[in-house]
Amino acid sequence: MLGQYFNWRTLLALVAILIVTGTIFYSNYLAGKIAVEERQKVEQWVEAGRFLIYAPVDADTKLPSLIRNEQKSIPIIETDEKDSIVSYINIDSTKIAADPMYLQKQLKAFKTQNQPIILEISKQPLLINKYYYGHSVLLQQVKYYPMVQLFIVALFIIITIFSLQIRNKSTQNQVWAGMAKETAHQLGTPVSSLQGWVEMLKEEDSSRQIATEIEKDVQRLRLVSDRFGKIGSTPQLEQHDVVIQVEEMVEYIRKRATGKVHLDVKKNAAEMSAKISPPLFDWVIENLLKNALDAMDGKGNIIVDMHNEERSIILDVSDTGKGIASQNVNRVFKPGFTTKKRGWGLGLSLSKRIIEQYHKGQLYVKHSEPGKGTTFRIVLKK
Repeated sequence: MLGQYFNWRTLLALVAILIVTGTIFYSNYLAGKIAVEERQKVEQWVEAGRFLIYAPVDADTKLPSLIRNEQKSIPIIETDEKDSIVSYINIDSTKIAADPMYLQKQLKAFKTQNQPIILEISKQPLLINKYYYGHSVLLQQVKYYPMVQLFIVALFIIITIFSLQIRNKSTQNQVWAGMAKETAHQLGTPVSSLQGWVEMLKEEDSSRQIATEIEKDVQRLRLVSDRFGKIGSTPQLEQHDVVIQVEEMVEYIRKRATGKVHLDVKKNAAEMSAKISPPLFDWVIENLLKNALDAMDGKGNIIVDMHNEERSIILDVSDTGKGIASQNVNRVFKPGFTTKKRGWGLGLSLSKRIIEQYHKGQLYVKHSEPGKGTTFRIVLKK
């Protein structure tokens, strides 16, 4: 049971999560250490300034001056006891020139980042200087590095998943094409043989009627072979009247349906022309009509409603059958899904492939309600 969840993909994901988590913790640890060191540097900078102001004339000021001059990484704003800005260092002067309120904004930001260092100048009257400081570039980089790394890892995972999906889809398409070509190839030999036997039967008067019926079935087999052959390769689309194609398939299904099933074709134009592959398009209509028949258990109504729009032709195939449960609506086009006791669950999947990949149209469930029926919609571009 657990074995199906623990595979190489799961292991890689866990390793990636551990690496990112470890990096985040370590980066926070480093950021904490750097923050402590930066506060010490600011304190030393303030003390060095105090010494330079109050030191005796003969005092050695070399070290305090070095501390003051070498501090070039931490931005500092000096204020008085009323938080009025007195001076500043390591802040971009061009931004201050462009925005008069820039220093005030920086001061507000520094107050949220660190506690100020207070330097008492005198007690009576009370005069103090406050030194607010922000994060250095190094500290900001250490803090934001884990976020950048997390983004890169997430992007890598997304690209990997997307690549796997494309590869799986490509493999599935190759399987479909290979299966279709092999089926067409396997059907080709017996169909040709049967055609020869039909011609021999026609030569005898007593067998002509039988030969005529057998020929119909042979032609049907040849059509099936032709359809599978076109599935395995890119079909040639030609301009055809869709109304004629639909009406012929409805008539074909009507002959094979019971007398309690009523098939009707509705249309808002006598002719609707689009680029299609007739054998494949007929196959789609046949699949939808057969599904409708199966859903009605021998009685009900099937309506093919055709609309000629400005840029497209819309076909709605509706039945009064059992309908599709809401949880299955998004699964009906997946290969292998079927609610029938017999069948491979490939009809609707093949139909969607034919309409959307070969004809650049759409095939979807427009509406379905259990116990009342289903409507499939085909949209063909003109």
